[in-house]
Amino acid sequence: MTASTQTAILPGRQGAIGRLSDLFWRKPGLLLFLMLTPPLLWLGIVYVGSLLALLLQSFFSIDEFSGLINYEFTLATYGQLLQPANFDIILRTLLMAAAVTLASAAIAFPIAYYAARYARGKWKAVFYLGIMLPLWSSYLVKVYAWKLILAKEGILTWLFAKLHLTWLLDDLLAIPVIGGNSLSISYIGTFIVFVYVWLPFMILPVQAALERVPANLVEASGDLGADPRQTFRYVLFPLALPGIVAGSIFTFSLTMGDYIIPQIIGTSRLFIGQAVYAQQGTTGNIPLAAAFSVVPIVIMGLYLALAKRMGAFDAL
Repeated sequence: MTASTQTAILPGRQGAIGRLSDLFWRKPGLLLFLMLTPPLLWLGIVYVGSLLALLLQSFFSIDEFSGLINYEFTLATYGQLLQPANFDIILRTLLMAAAVTLASAAIAFPIAYYAARYARGKWKAVFYLGIMLPLWSSYLVKVYAWKLILAKEGILTWLFAKLHLTWLLDDLLAIPVIGGNSLSISYIGTFIVFVYVWLPFMILPVQAALERVPANLVEASGDLGADPRQTFRYVLFPLALPGIVAGSIFTFSLTMGDYIIPQIIGTSRLFIGQAVYAQQGTTGNIPLAAAFSVVPIVIMGLYLALAKRMGAFDAL
């Protein structure tokens, strides 16, 4: 290709690109539309479409004689959720999610407060590294590691024995509601692993919320005669509450929908995630599995609406 030919081509290419650039500059909405259309189509078809298909399945039922799906609209499948066995699964999952959320908030607040008020320079980096490091390791590896830690021959039982607190461990495991033969197959063990795994998701939003609390407010509270308890109650806690609610979105929703931790660490009593797997896998009752799946979706929808009113999204 000669130099004269290149000279003839380049102005045309530059002209087309220039006209396209001018078009996008005059109509920025067109550029935004072209950029957002592919991911929105993917989200709408794969994510929203699958949720709608799931919702549709929950309005069908299973024929008791043939075991086939009866494709007639009915609310009978949702009525099955109110049966004692199924309702216990929902209630058990909600109580565990609430307990994990409250415990995570109680543990996360002092850690986040120290990071927001006192950690500086390299110690701030150490804080973020310590919080994020567990998230970089395999989820399954962490759960199975806790399975070994909580076992009868594990390090936790050995530590209780060294501290002469075996009686305390035995008393905890003897409680009918939460106990068992070992921590590795009990609600206590399930609770401990849930808190460990989801704790970083609570610490980071709370730390971000506390970072935005002006230090002079805490000083003014002390100058006006408030003791530390009053300062926490009337100054720190209300201002950090959006961060706590933001963190609770993660801890509550992740606990409610998790399948692996209750399956590996838990007892024979099912949680919602296990019930969904059992119904669509072993039993083959896809409508009931879909109805179980809708429960956390509805609960989290209401929870997110409440969290938005409390300003939780501003802390994310």
